[in-house]
Order: sequence, then structure tokens, then C-alpha cells
Amino acid sequence: MFNHLTRAIQYNCEISDARFGAGYSLCTLILKLRNCYKWEQGLEPWEEPESAVVLDWIEAKEEQWQVIGGQEYLGLPGNGASIDPYDLIAVNSLLKGHNLYYGAGYGRSLKAIFFLAEVRERLEVSGSPVLILGRELARELSAPFALLQDDLIIIRQQPLRFFFWDQIQELRAVTRLPLRHALQFYGVVGNDLTLNQRALRDKLDTIVESEMPIFIHHEIGELRETGLDSATLHAIIAAFPDSPIELVARGVKDILADTHPEGMLSFILHHRRQASLSFYLGFLDGIRKLLFPEIGPAYRQFMEDSDWSGISRVRDQAREANLVRSAILKAAAQDLDIIGSGPVGERLQEELLTPLGM
Repeated sequence: MFNHLTRAIQYNCEISDARFGAGYSLCTLILKLRNCYKWEQGLEPWEEPESAVVLDWIEAKEEQWQVIGGQEYLGLPGNGASIDPYDLIAVNSLLKGHNLYYGAGYGRSLKAIFFLAEVRERLEVSGSPVLILGRELARELSAPFALLQDDLIIIRQQPLRFFFWDQIQELRAVTRLPLRHALQFYGVVGNDLTLNQRALRDKLDTIVESEMPIFIHHEIGELRETGLDSATLHAIIAAFPDSPIELVARGVKDILADTHPEGMLSFILHHRRQASLSFYLGFLDGIRKLLFPEIGPAYRQFMEDSDWSGISRVRDQAREANLVRSAILKAAAQDLDIIGSGPVGERLQEELLTPLGM
């Protein structure tokens, strides 16, 4: 039965990728396809297959997408019945006792996410249930490595390993001060400030295991954050999918989660995790930098004086500023059915995007 179930889940993953693949930039799509190929072939993040082989695989994948992109998601087989692919309770009841977990939901631009993976560990952190997943049997392109499903925090180890490897490679870690500091802490940057690829391969799992708690606490912050609720975020995304408004709304939600009293930055501050702080800065992308401009100067000052109070201060400042932005988003979501997405979008451009220079 599980072979049929796994194949059906993977087929739904392919349909999702076919529908949403065009939403990625070309560079992002190629990276995700390359990593999906590595997952399919059981390769490590650092193992690079022949380019011609990967290109042939991508071409076949795109041809498949053209065929299945308009299909509906399959019902999943179970006990002689067809189960809705979003019915987590029903599917996971089938998997009970088999050390497997099935996940389904929506990602950026409401892309459908499905996955099936082996359960590595179950634990409780700050009163919240946490599931650490290991080897993945089915997955789609986006493969988020940390997510919430019905108040359950899920960390997917395989995608997290690829995230760390790719970020360190793509961002040229040693040329970016925060990442250089983080990698020096783990001993993978030499005295000449060059990245030691062999050392990184040897210590990748150590880095992933050591930094996993910060992502757990991001999800705890998101779970307990009330400043921007999921209903508001979903309404904004549905009205403005794959737009700067969606990106800013997601960024606000992320910053509020990180700055929550039980979120990622609070955890870093409480435990004085300097390497984690450096990774946080190193991985902070463009939108979140715009929403949290104070953190860069505060980090540079911290590297001079090791005074955590400066980081604590800007965390609180960012939280206040983004609670104001969340109130703007909430009011906009409430007005969508009254005045429509056009006027609401114009208002969000004026009140939210333009002040950020967007």
C-alpha cells in the first residue's frame, strides 16, 4: 500500500510543480530542479552530477509538466477509499506505527506543498510539539525546511542541509562578514579567509544540528504571534499573489515571528548564540532587510563590543515598526471585500511599499 501512496503523493508534487514552476526566476528554478534531481538520485548537496545528465532530466521534467499541469490532484489510496490530499489526519492515521509523516499545505503564492518523510525524532520545545523528519520519500520543488501544520512544528532535515550548503556556496560566505564569522566559529574558514570545502562537507551535519533550534524557535514565534494572523496573510496573498505586496506581507510575518518574546532572536539573545546571530544576519534577504534595517549597524557594533543589549534594543524597535505594518495589512484585508483589490492595492503601495522604497 505504501508504494502506491508514495507514488500518488509524488505525482501530486509533480502537478504542483507543473502549475507553479513558472513562478520562479530562472536561477531559482534551476537551483531547485538541480536539488530535486540530487534528492531523487540520493546525492549529497556537494555532489555535482554531469551537466548533460541534469539538463536531460530537466528537459524530461518540463515535458512532463506540459502534460500534467492541468490535471487535478489525485486522491490518495487508503483502506479501499480515496483520501483528499489535504486531509492530514486521515493520511497520517494510515501511517501510524510506520514511522512516517505526511504533510500538505500551501507555500509562497499559495503553491501546493506535499511531502512524505521518515520521522527521526519527536520532542517538545517550550510547550510546543516538534517533529524532526529525516529521509524524504516524496517532495515537491519548494521543499520548505521549517513549517507549521495544525500547531505542529516540523523541521525537514534533508531540505535544511541543502539550504545551508547552497546559501554558503551561493552567497560566497567568506566575502560577507556575518557568514564569515559564523563559519569561523565552526572552523570551516581558514586563516587566509578562504572557505575550506572539505571541512564544510565534514561539518555540515554538525552545523545543521547545532543551528536547528533557531528555526524551531522561529516557528514557535510564528505560532504564538498574534500581530499578523494567518487569515489576514492568506487574504492578502490570495488578492496579490506573487507580488511585492505578498513578499512584504510574508516578510512582516517573519520579522514578527523572529522578534516575538519566544521567537528566534529572543532564543539567540537568551543563550548568547553568536554563531546563530551571524547566520541570522547572513541569511537575511532583501525584503526582511528593508523591514529590519536596524539589525545591520547593531550587529557591526556588537562585533566590536560584544554587548548583547544593542541587539535586544533593535529587536524591540523592529517589532514595534512591524506591528504598525501588520495593522496596515489587517485593515487592508478587511477592506478587500468592500472596496476591491484595486483600491486596496493602491493604498498598500502608498502606506506600505513606498515608505520602504519599493
